[in-house]
Amino acid sequence: MENASYIVIGNWQLVLAAMLLLVNIALSVVLRLGLGRDLVVGAVRMTVQLALVGLVLEWIFQTRQPVLIVLMALLMAGLAGVAAVQRTKRRFPGVYWNSLVTISASAFLVTGAAVTGILQVDPWYDPQYLIPLLGMVLGNALTGISLGLDRMMEGCVRNRNWIETMLSHGASRWEAAHEEIRQALRTGMIPTVNAMMIMGIVSLPGMMTGQILAGAAPLDAVRYQMVIMFMIAACTALATLGVVVLAYRMLFSPDHRLMSSRIREKR
Repeated sequence: MENASYIVIGNWQLVLAAMLLLVNIALSVVLRLGLGRDLVVGAVRMTVQLALVGLVLEWIFQTRQPVLIVLMALLMAGLAGVAAVQRTKRRFPGVYWNSLVTISASAFLVTGAAVTGILQVDPWYDPQYLIPLLGMVLGNALTGISLGLDRMMEGCVRNRNWIETMLSHGASRWEAAHEEIRQALRTGMIPTVNAMMIMGIVSLPGMMTGQILAGAAPLDAVRYQMVIMFMIAACTALATLGVVVLAYRMLFSPDHRLMSSRIREKR
């Protein structure tokens, strides 16, 4: 089917697209990778989840009630905060709360600035802009938080003797933890930096491609993608910084001791 601006994908076209997974399944069977079941389960879960999200978003877009839109945004931030911690290998008390606070604060701050100050959306809660923009920054901030937390806790465990030696010789907790914090921040932001380096040359980003498929002029799609990448970079930096600093305050006591006993392996 077609309309004035883009091709509408029907159910049979989705079925045909799903058949492309037969390539993955065949490789798994022939090479005995053991991924066949995971591929099928993952495809089914993705389909169900996206279908449900599509129905919910369509309803929200039709109602355009600010309360529902804000609740949707809060739900998205909450799920992202939990997912970020679930990707880490280690945990410490309060890590979920730290993740929720930092990802919510950074995503809402950056998205709010973009919606009200850069794009000047009217009204600011227009779901056509707010929900997709928030979703994209949350997804990338989630990765930054996960990588940053993992690197911070890994560094504290691996370099425990060196850190405690520094503290025993009079170093402050900041001096002892500075290198681990620096490495954690760098690790959390590297994926975004790498994505920006190759964008437009090696890869065409999803939002830009989607807009072009929907009929937008390529230059307009490019401008939107630039705004998105600047938002993602800022949000990822703020979220990673926030969660790493909170982890530092949890793992290093005010009397300058490393509380490595608070770090637990994921079960």
